[in-house]
Amino acid sequence: MSATLLIELLTEELPPKSLARLGDVFKHEVFNGLLKHQLCLSAPEKVSGFATPRRLAVLLREVEEAAADRSVEEKIMPVAVALDAAGKPSAALLKKLEAKGIPVSEIPSFVKRMDGKSETFFYDARVKGAKLDDVLATIVHEALKKLPVAKMMRWGDSDHQFVRPVHGLVMLHGERLVPGEVLGLKSGRQTRGHRFMSSGEIEIAGAQTYERQLEQGNVIADFAKRREIIRGQLNEAAGSLQWLQDEALLDEVTALVELPAVYEAGFDEEYLAVPQECLILTMKANQKYFPLFESGKLTNRFLVVSNMKVTDPVHIITGNARVVRPRLADAKFFYDQDRKKSLADRIPGLAKVVYHNKLGSQGERAQRVAAIASAIGALLGGEELAHQADQAALLAKADLLTDMVGEFPELQGIMGRYYALHDGLPAAIADAIEDHYKPRFAGDSLPRGRIGVVAALADKLETLVGLFGIGQIPTGDKDPFALRRHALGIIRMLAEHQLALDLDRLILLASNIVLPVIRDSADDRLAFGLNMKLLSDFIYERLAGSLREQGYSAQEVDAVVSLRPQRLGDIPKRLAAVRAFAELPEAQALAAANKRVGNILKKVEGSVAAKIDAALLKESAEIALNAALAGVKAPADATFAAGDYTASLQALAALKGPVDNFFNEVMVNVEDPVLRANRLGLLATLHQAMNRVADLSRLVA
Repeated sequence: MSATLLIELLTEELPPKSLARLGDVFKHEVFNGLLKHQLCLSAPEKVSGFATPRRLAVLLREVEEAAADRSVEEKIMPVAVALDAAGKPSAALLKKLEAKGIPVSEIPSFVKRMDGKSETFFYDARVKGAKLDDVLATIVHEALKKLPVAKMMRWGDSDHQFVRPVHGLVMLHGERLVPGEVLGLKSGRQTRGHRFMSSGEIEIAGAQTYERQLEQGNVIADFAKRREIIRGQLNEAAGSLQWLQDEALLDEVTALVELPAVYEAGFDEEYLAVPQECLILTMKANQKYFPLFESGKLTNRFLVVSNMKVTDPVHIITGNARVVRPRLADAKFFYDQDRKKSLADRIPGLAKVVYHNKLGSQGERAQRVAAIASAIGALLGGEELAHQADQAALLAKADLLTDMVGEFPELQGIMGRYYALHDGLPAAIADAIEDHYKPRFAGDSLPRGRIGVVAALADKLETLVGLFGIGQIPTGDKDPFALRRHALGIIRMLAEHQLALDLDRLILLASNIVLPVIRDSADDRLAFGLNMKLLSDFIYERLAGSLREQGYSAQEVDAVVSLRPQRLGDIPKRLAAVRAFAELPEAQALAAANKRVGNILKKVEGSVAAKIDAALLKESAEIALNAALAGVKAPADATFAAGDYTASLQALAALKGPVDNFFNEVMVNVEDPVLRANRLGLLATLHQAMNRVADLSRLVA
């Protein structure tokens, strides 16, 4: 018989930040368990999950009481092994049948069929369908074991473990109670409503009435529904103001309440003198409040998502206002105290803060970052930019020693900007102090000005060079220092700002500043040099991955990145040129010829100079190729120098005929060493001309 199945686990308050995930995984695993036993249809839309602070539940429609019996074909063994010379069952066959519980009398019903190269016995076994009552408790138990829970706990004198103590288990198939035991609890039909706004236990009449009965007990069990109710109430309560649009916070408060009610509260206007980032973080992180804004500016009003819906919320409103006041007072105190000491005066204190035991203190690191920033600034903007970048980089970590950042590490850089402005520093320097951490994540904005870009490049280069230099290289999924993020940040700044900086030159520049830290031994210094090669490879690998994510094909990316172009801002133009070249009718033939040329040159001992002595050209095909190459090379070089990579590549189309004729009519590796060297020189010149924009051999289909 088919009916709706309900499973509910009643618990103490579950971890709010992972509640939605716990609910989704529980629903998915229970569904898969029933599907495995063929007790339900493979239709995910017939499955609903519920998650509140005190329960995980799943509702599955059209679940069978028992699965139908089914036939399963079992492979026994090759006939030659199963029967002896007299055609009697072998010892191996008899042992196999005993293990599988198949009577010897069934041997005549075995089917012979070719399996690979051998004739094999197969047996059609009849498997009895699973009964819901027999397997449901096991399915629930296995689903709970697969929940993403970092730490389990025990309660009372029980040996059972779960993320929180469990108080009740409901398993109903339609209106029928499904017997079973999970985590030491026998299934029943009793659950509980809202902790404060429900009268005692609720007896679930049937699976189909579950959600309605909980709502009568003041519980909105559906996580997504509860979330949207909160969103609607926030919109209504905010009125003409704007509430903080933070989806993670919205998820968290949804996981904290069973019957949401949004109320507006406020705080004294004097606290608005504190930077709004501090107040927002205080209200959001500590109190789970939604600050209110007017035209993007923080007001002294905020919204509270309560778990109590009452007629007169005055006590809730005044209580929350009273609770947040000390938090805001602390923030104001930290801000006032921090401004009594300038950022410059805090720099000596960085010498007492350990950065890494092999790379010294934060003070030493600040000096290295400043030196790198000064060198990059000189390359990009001369002495003035070098001085500004040096100043910003030297001050960039000073706010780590402030009380505000000590309380809220998320504000590092942000507070540095406020304190720099208070110290009277130019806005561009203050902005650079905040922005030197950017981009902090995928999709984050880049630094606002040149000083910030230089400081950010220096900071990320010092991190990468220093940690690679001591062998802290990411492996697999392990990247404890977020070096992949740092590499992508460098790539984005160089590419999106079109900076006239060579990547390997930047690595060398930073290496020369960081290398003196590596004092341990000559072996360490040798390893440092090798690790810088690995760092360059690491950045180009991140570049290739980023380009593929942007929609470029693997062949296009490989063709361009394999040449390791130093100016990353040129790469989009190179990729566009490769894509346009690939559409030419001559493209595949030229790419194949280019690959052939490369293979010939690789087999030559030593390097081959791209030099041609026209007097040594004998065959008409090699004379024609040299002439065609001379005619193409000048315009291709000119357009390449002008940055018109598409025109540079398309000029090569004229070489298809001469190249084809050359390989059809000319032998390169002739006995005469002078003639052979000249023909190799011709091929080297051709190879050089064809691979300035990209390695065209990578385009061969």
